[in-house]
Amino acid sequence: MDFYKSFGFLSHGVINITPTDCVNLCKAGAVLIDVREENLRGYKIFDNENVICIPFSRIKEQGENLPHDIPLIIADTTGLKSRECTLFLMESGFENVANLAGGIVDWERDGFPVKINPDEKLTGSCMCQLKRRKNVREKGGEKRK
Repeated sequence: MDFYKSFGFLSHGVINITPTDCVNLCKAGAVLIDVREENLRGYKIFDNENVICIPFSRIKEQGENLPHDIPLIIADTTGLKSRECTLFLMESGFENVANLAGGIVDWERDGFPVKINPDEKLTGSCMCQLKRRKNVREKGGEKRK
Protein backbone atom coordinates (compact mmCIF):
# COMPACT_ATOMS: atom_id res chain seq x y z
CA MET A 1 0.00 0.00 0.00
CA ASP A 2 3.05 2.26 -0.07
CA PHE A 3 2.18 3.44 -3.58
CA TYR A 4 -1.11 4.86 -2.26
CA LYS A 5 0.18 6.42 0.97
CA SER A 6 -0.69 10.00 -0.07
CA PHE A 7 -3.84 9.13 -2.02
CA GLY A 8 -7.37 8.08 -1.14
CA PHE A 9 -8.77 7.09 2.20
CA LEU A 10 -8.64 3.93 4.27
CA SER A 11 -11.95 2.25 5.08
CA HIS A 12 -12.13 -1.14 6.80
CA GLY A 13 -8.66 -2.08 5.62
CA VAL A 14 -9.14 -1.03 1.98
CA ILE A 15 -7.62 2.03 0.32
CA ASN A 16 -10.33 3.83 -1.67
CA ILE A 17 -9.23 6.07 -4.54
CA THR A 18 -11.20 8.91 -6.10
CA PRO A 19 -11.50 9.08 -9.90
CA THR A 20 -9.13 12.08 -9.95
CA ASP A 21 -6.54 10.17 -7.94
CA CYS A 22 -7.07 7.14 -10.21
CA VAL A 23 -6.26 9.14 -13.35
CA ASN A 24 -3.12 10.57 -11.73
CA LEU A 25 -2.03 7.18 -10.41
CA CYS A 26 -2.54 5.55 -13.83
CA LYS A 27 -0.29 8.25 -15.31
CA ALA A 28 2.28 7.22 -12.68
CA GLY A 29 2.08 3.54 -13.65
CA ALA A 30 -0.94 2.04 -11.90
CA VAL A 31 -3.31 -0.21 -13.85
CA LEU A 32 -7.10 0.00 -13.64
CA ILE A 33 -8.78 -3.43 -13.39
CA ASP A 34 -12.44 -3.35 -14.48
CA VAL A 35 -14.20 -6.26 -12.77
CA ARG A 36 -17.68 -5.64 -14.17
CA GLU A 37 -19.23 -8.64 -15.89
CA GLU A 38 -19.09 -8.54 -19.68
CA ASN A 39 -22.81 -7.79 -20.07
CA LEU A 40 -22.49 -4.78 -17.73
CA ARG A 41 -19.46 -3.19 -19.34
CA GLY A 42 -20.52 -3.35 -22.99
CA TYR A 43 -22.31 0.01 -22.96
CA LYS A 44 -19.75 2.16 -21.12
CA ILE A 45 -16.10 1.45 -20.59
CA PHE A 46 -13.33 3.45 -18.97
CA ASP A 47 -11.51 5.50 -21.59
CA ASN A 48 -8.06 4.98 -20.13
CA GLU A 49 -5.11 3.27 -21.77
CA ASN A 50 -4.17 1.40 -18.57
CA VAL A 51 -7.29 -0.79 -18.24
CA ILE A 52 -7.54 -4.57 -17.98
CA CYS A 53 -10.98 -6.20 -17.97
CA ILE A 54 -11.44 -9.32 -15.84
CA PRO A 55 -15.02 -10.10 -14.77
CA PHE A 56 -15.55 -10.44 -11.02
CA SER A 57 -16.83 -13.99 -11.58
CA ARG A 58 -13.44 -14.97 -13.03
CA ILE A 59 -11.09 -13.04 -10.74
CA LYS A 60 -10.27 -16.10 -8.61
CA GLU A 61 -9.04 -18.07 -11.61
CA GLN A 62 -7.46 -15.19 -13.54
CA GLY A 63 -6.35 -12.90 -10.70
CA GLU A 64 -3.14 -14.83 -10.20
CA ASN A 65 -2.08 -13.66 -13.69
CA LEU A 66 -2.20 -10.00 -12.64
CA PRO A 67 1.18 -8.36 -12.09
CA HIS A 68 2.26 -8.21 -8.45
CA ASP A 69 4.83 -5.50 -9.11
CA ILE A 70 2.44 -2.89 -10.56
CA PRO A 71 -0.09 -0.97 -8.44
CA LEU A 72 -3.66 -2.04 -9.21
CA ILE A 73 -6.88 -0.04 -8.88
CA ILE A 74 -9.98 -2.24 -8.93
CA ALA A 75 -13.15 -0.78 -10.45
CA ASP A 76 -16.75 -1.72 -11.13
CA THR A 77 -20.00 0.18 -11.53
CA THR A 78 -20.27 1.75 -8.06
CA GLY A 79 -17.36 0.46 -5.98
CA LEU A 80 -19.05 -2.42 -4.14
CA LYS A 81 -17.96 -5.56 -6.00
CA SER A 82 -14.60 -3.95 -6.64
CA ARG A 83 -14.13 -3.54 -2.87
CA GLU A 84 -14.82 -7.25 -2.42
CA CYS A 85 -12.35 -8.00 -5.20
CA THR A 86 -9.75 -5.70 -3.62
CA LEU A 87 -10.03 -7.61 -0.34
CA PHE A 88 -9.67 -10.93 -2.18
CA LEU A 89 -6.52 -9.74 -3.96
CA MET A 90 -5.06 -8.43 -0.70
CA GLU A 91 -5.71 -11.82 0.92
CA SER A 92 -4.01 -13.43 -2.11
CA GLY A 93 -0.78 -11.52 -1.49
CA PHE A 94 -1.19 -8.35 -3.56
CA GLU A 95 0.25 -5.38 -1.66
CA ASN A 96 -0.37 -2.34 -3.87
CA VAL A 97 -4.08 -2.70 -4.59
CA ALA A 98 -6.84 -0.14 -4.09
CA ASN A 99 -10.55 0.28 -4.81
CA LEU A 100 -11.99 2.94 -7.13
CA ALA A 101 -14.62 4.52 -4.87
CA GLY A 102 -17.83 5.13 -6.79
CA GLY A 103 -16.71 3.08 -9.79
CA ILE A 104 -17.49 4.16 -13.33
CA VAL A 105 -20.53 6.10 -12.05
CA ASP A 106 -18.32 8.56 -10.13
CA TRP A 107 -15.65 8.42 -12.86
CA GLU A 108 -18.16 9.71 -15.42
CA ARG A 109 -19.80 12.13 -12.96
CA ASP A 110 -16.39 13.69 -12.30
CA GLY A 111 -15.98 14.34 -16.03
CA PHE A 112 -13.52 11.60 -16.96
CA PRO A 113 -13.96 10.01 -20.37
CA VAL A 114 -15.91 6.86 -21.14
CA LYS A 115 -16.37 5.06 -24.42
CA ILE A 116 -20.02 4.38 -25.21
CA ASN A 117 -21.44 1.66 -27.45
CA PRO A 118 -25.15 2.53 -27.90
CA ASP A 119 -25.88 -0.97 -29.21
CA GLU A 120 -25.06 -2.38 -25.76
CA LYS A 121 -27.36 -0.15 -23.70
CA LEU A 122 -29.23 -2.08 -21.01
CA THR A 123 -32.75 -1.60 -19.76
CA GLY A 124 -34.75 -3.05 -16.86
CA SER A 125 -36.59 -2.06 -13.72
CA CYS A 126 -33.83 -3.38 -11.43
CA MET A 127 -30.33 -4.88 -11.65
CA CYS A 128 -31.70 -8.44 -11.68
CA GLN A 129 -33.79 -7.71 -14.77
CA LEU A 130 -31.26 -5.90 -16.94
CA LYS A 131 -31.16 -6.94 -20.55
CA ARG A 132 -29.96 -5.43 -23.80
CA ARG A 133 -32.27 -2.83 -25.21
CA LYS A 134 -33.90 -3.59 -28.51
CA ASN A 135 -31.80 -1.74 -31.03
CA VAL A 136 -33.93 1.19 -32.17
CA ARG A 137 -31.77 1.48 -35.26
CA GLU A 138 -32.84 -1.94 -36.48
CA LYS A 139 -35.16 -1.93 -39.42
CA GLY A 140 -36.45 -5.01 -41.17
CA GLY A 141 -34.28 -7.29 -39.01
CA GLU A 142 -31.02 -5.72 -40.17
CA LYS A 143 -29.01 -2.93 -38.62
CA ARG A 144 -28.87 0.27 -40.57
CA LYS A 145 -25.38 1.57 -41.10
